[in-house]
Amino acid sequence: METLSLLVQLFGTFFVIGIFTFGGGYAMLSLIQTQVVVAHGWLSESTFTNIIAISQMTPGPIGVNCATYAGYEVLHSAGAPWLISVLGSFTATFALVLPSFLIVLALVKFYQKFLGNSVFQGVMSWLRPAVVGLIGAAALILIFTVDWTGLTPHLTLLRDNFIDWKSWVLFAAAMVASLGFKVNPIIIILAGGLAGLLLY
Repeated sequence: METLSLLVQLFGTFFVIGIFTFGGGYAMLSLIQTQVVVAHGWLSESTFTNIIAISQMTPGPIGVNCATYAGYEVLHSAGAPWLISVLGSFTATFALVLPSFLIVLALVKFYQKFLGNSVFQGVMSWLRPAVVGLIGAAALILIFTVDWTGLTPHLTLLRDNFIDWKSWVLFAAAMVASLGFKVNPIIIILAGGLAGLLLY
C-alpha cells in the first residue's frame, strides 16, 4: 500500500511538473529539484546532483532522463525491489511527458490559426524570459548548495561551495575550452571524467 501511494504521488508530482515546464529539459530541472528534494524530501541534494550528472551523460532529453532516474531512486530509497523501482522510472517518465503530448495534440490543429494572433504572440514574448530564468535557476542548483532558510546563507554559500577548488578549476577549464577554443563537447566530457577520476 505504501508503494502504491508513493507511485501515485510520483505520478502526480511529475505530471504537474510536465504541465508547468516551458523551455525544455534544463528549464524543468529546478522544478524537479524543488519537488523531489525540497517539497517531498524523497532524495538528498547530493543524490539529485548525481542524477543530473548521469542524465547529462546519457542519450536523450535531460529532463526526461532525470525523471527516469529520479523515479527509480525514489522507489529504491523507499526499500522497494528493483522491479517496482523500474515501475517508478516508468511512472515518473510517463507522467512527465503526458501533459506535453496532450497539449501538443490539442494545439496542433490550432497553431496555424493562432500563429499571427497578437494575444498568442504576447504570451510567447512573456514566456521567453521566464524560460531563461528557469534555465538559470537550474544552473545555480548545479553549482551551489545553499540552505536559504538559515540566518546566514552567505556563510553557507562560502563554506559549502568554494572550499572545493578542484571543481572550480575543472569548470573554468571546460568553459575556456568550449568558448575560447571551440573544443568538441564530447571531448570536454571525456576529459572532465578522466580529470575527475584522477583528482578525486
